[in-house]
Amino acid sequence: MRLLTFAVVLLITLSCAPENEATSANDRTTLVVYCGRSEALIGKTLAAFEKQNPHIELEVRYNKTPTLASQALAEKAQCPADVFWFQDSGYLGALAKAGMLDRVPARIYNRVDTRFRDPDQRWVGITGRLRVLVYNTTAVEEGDLPPNLEGLSDPKWMGRIGWAPGNASFQAHLSVLRHKWGEDRTRTWMEAVKANKPKMFPKNSPQVQAAHAGEITIGWVNHYYLHKLKTEGFRAGNYSFPTDDGGNVLMVAGAGIRKGAEGRSKEGAEKLLAFLLSDEVQSNLTKETYEYPVVQHIEAHPDLQPLGSIALSEVDQAHLTDIGPTLSLLRDLELQ
Repeated sequence: MRLLTFAVVLLITLSCAPENEATSANDRTTLVVYCGRSEALIGKTLAAFEKQNPHIELEVRYNKTPTLASQALAEKAQCPADVFWFQDSGYLGALAKAGMLDRVPARIYNRVDTRFRDPDQRWVGITGRLRVLVYNTTAVEEGDLPPNLEGLSDPKWMGRIGWAPGNASFQAHLSVLRHKWGEDRTRTWMEAVKANKPKMFPKNSPQVQAAHAGEITIGWVNHYYLHKLKTEGFRAGNYSFPTDDGGNVLMVAGAGIRKGAEGRSKEGAEKLLAFLLSDEVQSNLTKETYEYPVVQHIEAHPDLQPLGSIALSEVDQAHLTDIGPTLSLLRDLELQ
């Protein structure tokens, strides 16, 4: 009798448990994300997604974008990722070419500016990083800056330039120039700039600091480093070229869904992309990272020059990832 009473009480207790507690274990979906963005940069955004979607748990595997892309291509059908969020969308193009990306639903795809999405609907941009010159605002007037990238080869800039040939963004931009200008013109230009004895830096941010300090007059960097480092009285500014000759390159970080993701995994992947392209998140990303939003009606951070006022270079994002010949060029010039 006591055993029967205990069984009845247990049954009643279970049946009265809150529905979300009783079903949460069965309803919870784990979404694997291969992420080439740094956790410090976008970790808070992904945490907000999990909070908004308590039934989805993100398993984020952070690494360099080329490493993750190579890993996914090697894994092929065994790849566990549901979503790829890469620093450079050209690597998404490589996955698409290998047949590894599903079509992005139109309701998500159509939110993105046509310039920053895959024409075959396999990936979408999330944010953009603009290549610019950073310059010391007391050493040179904006009107005296080079009218285009080729102007950096002018002997007037001898010993006044900074660059970072070992930096991934530098190499990506140089890869674009090889395709836009051709191999010979690019090599000739690089030789001429090298003859101006530019100061070598390991990455972008030290160039911005050096421009402020007057150690260099011009650096070649991504736009957002200035805004992250800028304080009152900062003596450095960003400069975009007045015309398009390959200098004003917007490098697009993007995301795609693995082909083969099904059921709740696919549904969760679509929710994540939709979340990243929502008005709120696009606005937050530009406020927090100073990167450019890719949803057209979202305004960029007020400190950023509007993209509409910049003569952006027309770029196949896949060219950003054609790094092999670029590294060979840099080695030939003894810059690697």
